Amino acid sequence: MRYLIISDIHANLAAFESVLNDVNGGWDIIWCLGDVVGYGPDPNECVELLRQHKHLCLSGNHDWAVLGRLDLNTFNDDAQNAITWTRGILTEENRLYLEKLPSSAQEAEFTLAHGSPRQPVWEYIADSQTAFANFEYFMTPYCLVGHTHSPVVYEQVRNGEVVPHLPVYGQPFPMDGSRMIINPGSVGQPRDYDPRASYAILDTEKMTWEHRRVLYSVQETQWRMNHHHLPFRLIARLQFGW
Repeated sequence: MRYLIISDIHANLAAFESVLNDVNGGWDIIWCLGDVVGYGPDPNECVELLRQHKHLCLSGNHDWAVLGRLDLNTFNDDAQNAITWTRGILTEENRLYLEKLPSSAQEAEFTLAHGSPRQPVWEYIADSQTAFANFEYFMTPYCLVGHTHSPVVYEQVRNGEVVPHLPVYGQPFPMDGSRMIINPGSVGQPRDYDPRASYAILDTEKMTWEHRRVLYSVQETQWRMNHHHLPFRLIARLQFGW
C-alpha cells in the first residue's frame, strides 16, 4: 500500500491542490494528521477536497479551536482572529465532519496523532528530548505526527538514544525495524524556512518513507487571505516558510 501522508493543511487550498497534483494519484489512501483548517482562507474547500478521496483524518488543535473545544486564549492574537473568522464561514456540513474526527488512531504498525502520542492534540515534538519522552506512550513500531510544521524523523537506536534525521527529499528512507516518530511537515504553512508545501509517501510494501516538497502559488493564497482581511503576519510568513 502507498499512503499519502499530509498534515497541517490549514485551509490553504492552493498548497493542497499542488500536493495532490504532484502525487498525481499515486497513492491508495490519504492519512491526514490534523489541522485541516485554521490560518488560511479556504477552510470549506480544503475539507471538501479531502472528503473527495479515500482517507483517514485526525483532529488537530486548530480544528478543535474552531469547534470551541479549546480556549482561544491559548492561541496568539493572529491565530485567534483566523479561528474566529473560520467559525463564521465554515458550513454546518463541514463542521459536523470535523466534529467526528478522532484525536489519534492506530493502523497496523502505525500510531497516528496530531501532536504527540502523549498529548495527541496539543504537544509539540520539536526536539529529540521530547521525542525520547514520547516513545513510551505508543506500542507500535512507528508513530506519525504533525503540528510542528517541520519534517523530520526521530529514530530510537539500540541504546535508547533518539537520533533526528532531517529530510532528504525524493529519496526513500528505510524503515528497517528501528522505532521512529516521523513528521511529514506542513502542507499549508511550513515553518522550516522552506515555503514549499511539504508531504510524504509511505510505502508499506517496501517499508520506506519519502519526504517530498512541491511549489505552489503562495501569491494566490496571500491574495485570498488579503481579500478576507486575515492577519498580515499570517499572510507574510507563507512567503518565507516560518
